[in-house]
This record gives sequence, structure tokens and C-alpha cells, in this order.
Amino acid sequence: MNAIETVSLTKFYGKSRGINDIDLTVAEGDFFGFIGPNGAGKSTTIRILTGLISQTSGDAKIFGKDAGKTDVLADIGYMPSEVNFYHGMKVREVIKYSAELRKRNCAKEASRLCERLELDINKKISELSLGNRKKVSIVCALQHNPRLCILDEPTSGLDPLMQREFYAILQERNSEGATIFLSSHILSEIQKYCKRAAVIREGRLLVCDHVENLVHTNAKKVTLSGISEPPKLDGIGKVEVDGGTVKFLYGGKPRELLNALALLPITDIGITEPDLEEIFMHYYAEGKNDNS
Repeated sequence: MNAIETVSLTKFYGKSRGINDIDLTVAEGDFFGFIGPNGAGKSTTIRILTGLISQTSGDAKIFGKDAGKTDVLADIGYMPSEVNFYHGMKVREVIKYSAELRKRNCAKEASRLCERLELDINKKISELSLGNRKKVSIVCALQHNPRLCILDEPTSGLDPLMQREFYAILQERNSEGATIFLSSHILSEIQKYCKRAAVIREGRLLVCDHVENLVHTNAKKVTLSGISEPPKLDGIGKVEVDGGTVKFLYGGKPRELLNALALLPITDIGITEPDLEEIFMHYYAEGKNDNS
């Protein structure tokens, strides 16, 4: 069964674009990354999946049922990108209130999560830093052991040690069968933890594939020393110039690159596989060129 399935999912805010014709499938048990910068449409998609807003057209289903239905929401643990709680409440009160809304007894799991995240449950929300408010949000989203975890930019505000512990928790949940749907613009996290990922730009999906396939494309990272600008070739993108060193992604024919380099006074050359961040920028550059 698919945990998430959308068909031609579209949302407009008046005349403004939200998302357009999103076709997305996330299998049950996947650890899925949803990649894009702010304003790309990640949060709009997530809010439709969680029933917070309605789509303009198209379909969105969670475990085969229409998104937003009450019986569907019971299977979801949702963590929004922006954390807002009642400031006068204590942490333990917020966590308990969240559990009661779901009519679940989550005390044991909530206590375990708070201990792992080093969260003081006796403090008031108003006394917490952004990182600690994020921890409260994590506990509220995960304490009822949901089948599907939908997490929107979850690690912003967490220190590196807490980020590592957070992902350890998610990996454990995933190994137990939970589906993880994670939006982020921190591409190193997606590359390290996710099995599959989709790239979204200006409300449209650019690509969706296994993370290893996204990285291992025909584009190569080329580093040249001894020159101050790249060769004039088709297929070059994401150019960086630093003194006498030029770096770029190259997706053209190898023979054409070699012929061009033979005419240049380069002193050193390196050709490697790009990382996900470089591939991401390459996809965005191609998308912009396609629309120009």
C-alpha cells in the first residue's frame, strides 16, 4: 500500500501559485525526502496532506483514503515548520494535551522521548529556546507511534547532537515500519538518511527517484586549476571561480570536454561524482533554463 499518493494535486491562493499538478507516490515504509527552498511548495503540499487546507483540484490520499479525514489523521504524526504553543502552559501540559486530543495514553513513550531529547517537562513554553520548542513539537508528533510521520523542516533550531539523536529516533521508527516523509532544504540530511526523494521548484516536481540515483547522474563535478573561467561548452552549470581554480558541473559529452580542455593551460584536473546539493542546484538551473 502507498502511504501517500497525489494525482494532479494543485493549489492556488487566489491568483497566486501554490503547487501545480503534483503527482507523488510514497510507499508505506519509505524514508522519503521532499527537497526545495522556501516558497517552492513543500509546506503547501504538506498542509493538504494533513488536512489543514484543501486543494484547488486533484487528489491526495493517505493509506488509500482521502487526506484530511478524521480516521486518516489518527495515523499521522505531524510536525510543522513553525512551532507555536500556548506560552503559559508547561511542557508536560502541552504534551499531555496533544495526547488527549488523539484520545491516546502516550505517557510512557512521551517520557522516553523527552529523556532522549533532554527536554525539561517542567518548564513553561515561554521559557524555552527555539531548539527546545522544536523538541516539544517532536514529542507531540511522535508520542502516539504514528504509521506516517510528516515532518516539515524539523531540524532547524536543533543543535548538531540533537539533530543526530532526532534522526536516530526516526531511523528506529522507520525500521519498525513507520513511513517518514521529511521536507528539508538541508541536502546533506536527505542524502544521509532518506531512501527516496523528490525535488520541487516553483510548485512543480522536477524529479523523484532513489537518492542514490539522484546523485549518480551523468553530471560530473569538474575542478580545473590554472585558468580563471570555464571552457565554453554546452552542458556546463553551477560554475564557481576562486582565483586560478574553476569548478563546475558538466552534463555533456566527455569527448567534447576533453577536446576543449586540451586547448587550455590547465595545471591540474579533478573529475568526481557531485553530492546531492550540487545535483539539486543542477536540476534547478536546468529548470530555469527550460522556462527561459
